[in-house]
Amino acid sequence: MKILAFESTCDETAVAIVEDGRKILADQVFSQAKLHAVYGGVVPEIASRSHVEAISLLTDRALAEAGLTRGDIDAVAVAYAPGLIGAVLVGVNFAKAVASVLGVPLIPVHHIRGHMAANYLAFPELEPPFICLAISGGNTLIADVRSYTDMVILGTTRDDAAGECFDKTARVLGLPYPGGKPIDDLSQGGDDRKYTFPVAQVEGRPYDMSFSGLKTAVINLAHHAEQTGEELDRASLAASFTRAVSESLVPRAMQAVREKGYGKLVVAGGVAANSRIRRDFREAAEAEGIALYVPPLRLCGDNAAMIGAQGYYEYLSGACADSSLNAYAVMDISKQYRREDRG
Repeated sequence: MKILAFESTCDETAVAIVEDGRKILADQVFSQAKLHAVYGGVVPEIASRSHVEAISLLTDRALAEAGLTRGDIDAVAVAYAPGLIGAVLVGVNFAKAVASVLGVPLIPVHHIRGHMAANYLAFPELEPPFICLAISGGNTLIADVRSYTDMVILGTTRDDAAGECFDKTARVLGLPYPGGKPIDDLSQGGDDRKYTFPVAQVEGRPYDMSFSGLKTAVINLAHHAEQTGEELDRASLAASFTRAVSESLVPRAMQAVREKGYGKLVVAGGVAANSRIRRDFREAAEAEGIALYVPPLRLCGDNAAMIGAQGYYEYLSGACADSSLNAYAVMDISKQYRREDRG
């Protein structure tokens, strides 16, 4: 089954073609990072306009890359939640039009479910059940993935997402947007013990996280250094900050794996590209004999291949939509699309 997939939830316009949920036939991504860098973050109106300008051309390129015609497409999948509502609407409306013209099923896919499914593309042997930690610019959560479409959130952030915290810290350090890779690069030469940052605990909710205090601590440290004329060790700040994020994520995810007894941990999302976090998870998993799955860097960020992968399993479970499909800025990952939810 060849699925034409669309992703436009934030600042990447992406179109891909995936076969049977496991094989990438085409993968086209246009990043808007340069458009938003001057503002230090994503401007929703600019993002939406850019999606409109790019999505049709990327579709033609994806078909050409795969060596397919429109008639070879069996279904259309689209990320319909969560994300910047204007941006999500571009992908949803384009996907509805394409599915209608081609006369094929339209499959709604939750963006974070897509991030999880990126690992299906990288690891053909991976099957549920497993624990998944999804860490991105807008979402941070731990999920019990019982099947390809049955998922339950065990814990989530109470405030900021881990990726957002990276971007805000990068801004404090004078690094470009998006901040994940610049912080990773800078931290390589730093002492991760030089600065002490908080690792929040939520009473009664062992899997819930909080990053607002960490973000505030970084800002206060930088402001204090500026006001007192103290030289700020930027590399060590980046390294110490990254260690604090990792110490918030790794123990919780490992505890969830132990509790459920699956023996498998999946890490997904843009923050999964961070070298320190990848290393810490690898060491923790090896120490406890846990099978760890982390996608290659090209599949960590937003892409449409992951939407096509998850779309295949959503289709098999009966999750198909009609022209009434809407876009949503916020949606629980445990909520699977049903026709009665339309409107």
